[in-house]
Amino acid sequence: MVQVRSPLTQTPEWQALSKHQSQLAGVHMRTLFRDDPERFHRFSLSAAGLHLDYSKNRIDRSTLGLLTALAEVRDLCAVRDAMFSGRPINNTEQRPALHIALRASPEQDIRVDGVNIVPEVQATLKRMEAFVEQVHSGARTGYQGDSLTDVVSIGIGGSYLGPRMMTEALRPFTRNGVRCHYVANIDGTDISEVLKIVKPETTLFLIQSKSFGTQETLENSKLARQWLKDAGVTDDDLARHFVAVTANAAAAHDFGIAEDAVFPMWDWVGGRYSLWSAIGLPIALTLGMDNFRRILDGARAMDEHFRDAPLQENMPVVMALLGIWYVNFWNADTHAILTYDEYLKELPAHLQQLDMESNGKQVDRDGKPVDYATGPVIWGGVGANGQHAYHQLLHQGTVLSPADFIIPLQSHNPVANHHATLFANCLAQSQALMQGKTEEEAWAELTAQGLPQEEVDRLAPHKVIPGNKPSNTLTFEKATPEVLGALVALYEHRTFVQGVIWNLNSFDQWGVELGKQLGKPILQQLTEGVHNEDVDSSTAGLMQLFRGE
Repeated sequence: MVQVRSPLTQTPEWQALSKHQSQLAGVHMRTLFRDDPERFHRFSLSAAGLHLDYSKNRIDRSTLGLLTALAEVRDLCAVRDAMFSGRPINNTEQRPALHIALRASPEQDIRVDGVNIVPEVQATLKRMEAFVEQVHSGARTGYQGDSLTDVVSIGIGGSYLGPRMMTEALRPFTRNGVRCHYVANIDGTDISEVLKIVKPETTLFLIQSKSFGTQETLENSKLARQWLKDAGVTDDDLARHFVAVTANAAAAHDFGIAEDAVFPMWDWVGGRYSLWSAIGLPIALTLGMDNFRRILDGARAMDEHFRDAPLQENMPVVMALLGIWYVNFWNADTHAILTYDEYLKELPAHLQQLDMESNGKQVDRDGKPVDYATGPVIWGGVGANGQHAYHQLLHQGTVLSPADFIIPLQSHNPVANHHATLFANCLAQSQALMQGKTEEEAWAELTAQGLPQEEVDRLAPHKVIPGNKPSNTLTFEKATPEVLGALVALYEHRTFVQGVIWNLNSFDQWGVELGKQLGKPILQQLTEGVHNEDVDSSTAGLMQLFRGE
């Protein structure tokens, strides 16, 4: 890895951006649009079926160049090339981060420890294809010879959020009547509610766990196995109803899963980057393997754009740099993902894990504390619904939260004038965030309503909307498998670029591990009556309440 020679905040590039921010702080985007009729075309990009309008940002013609200079001094291109070549950029775990290999073309050569891993990835895709065909054709059946019509995917984190998001986002492409259900939570309600609506004879359980030891996943899988036994499924027939995706094949076999029903996971892919692998089996079973391959095609198109496009014309880089601009120079600590497509309602949750688990770090790659903000809170929701809820804070609140508006140009369900109305709402919200409403405009509006002067003066301050709130708008023709692949890959690379600039390892998650470590002894104390004198009084008191003491 190329080592950064000086702390980020001491670089001349950082200082230049700080100065530039102070110069733009008093400039309203209304002025920027008024002074540049070509602003939309100047600040727009297209790649892999996506169009990005980033003109509604607090930037001028020099901003992107200054941000790009910061990326260059952080050796972004070198680190990007290191990732694509399979070098161990996950330095705390000494692993590559090669989710890009999962969507590589068969002729590509990507090596780990001198071995080209692409043939192994392609072989797994062929195994997935054969398995999906067995299920769809009825060749693989349940214990009574019935076709398998329901898939229950049991996983958590990246084994859950990514596949769930993709099957929901591409619901119009559902094939062969296979219904997919997801179980993640250790709360017994989650799996209980799913088991109420499926039948033992037609249900396939898919256990998704890299270690095959994740507590939530393993406990839910045990319950599923017992549910089948209670329905009369013999030990010999249990294997008909289970498939696993794991790096621990031995544990899967011990659980009772047949050897040919265990699909691999690799240590060079993190969970939040794994939907492109066999973790995507729920996607392939629901949408068909041809559509799963189309998703990979879209992601690969974005990979190629990210690898080859100049930085200032590179969509993931531009979006990442704008995020850096607001987090580090405008003190924004949240970022909203606003999806104007009902099918994309699960996308914010997936991107939340992708970004926050990757860059929610307080030390850099060398273990030294950072003196700058990293990893904003990612949040959001679906389309026009949010306009009647949290958009109020975006417009008139005191926090700055940049937003990404995501909307297709065409709907899968063109009912009456609904999509035009939806599109108008999306454009109006981004315009209102940018433009706002001055006190003079509020005053004139109220006066035109014929209100008494005293009432106008009283109400006008409440109707002022400052505007100057930044947003991006991502559009695409229609939500297809290729588009969804490109869209998710776009945000993966955006997250990676920000991690490079912040000098973070975006591919470990030690904060997640601490909760797992502490959870085991607490569970022992709750269920086995073990007492630990060293536990803090709050935890001890709450455990006593649970035990009824």
